[in-house]
Amino acid sequence: MLHAAGFTPRLYAPHEQHALLDLGIGLTNAARRTTRGAGELRKADFVGAAERLEEIARAYVPRVIAFVGKAAYQGVFRERPEHGLQGRRLAGVPLFVLPSTSPANAAVSWEERLRWFRALRDFVG
Repeated sequence: MLHAAGFTPRLYAPHEQHALLDLGIGLTNAARRTTRGAGELRKADFVGAAERLEEIARAYVPRVIAFVGKAAYQGVFRERPEHGLQGRRLAGVPLFVLPSTSPANAAVSWEERLRWFRALRDFVG
């Protein structure tokens, strides 16, 4: 999705995630444990996430922090977001919610997901 939306010059394999730093793209998880789907996440999985993400915002001053999936944002802030730019900021950094890229999110088409990723790309310039 990152490549299709124009963030990267080529497709990257999952094991190449650290190479994205050279492009100015950092990746982290809102929840500390991995699951097969967002439905398995619990409130306890997000304890301290807002503070950790705020530390990241202060230390690295990214142009935006994007959440892939409404569940990630909701887990951190306990409020249901819409896709797109949020009113909330962390250390002055804007927050953006993208559709989940999980195959379990079949209700949102690939084209719709791509539209939101391109909107994020346009937002960051």
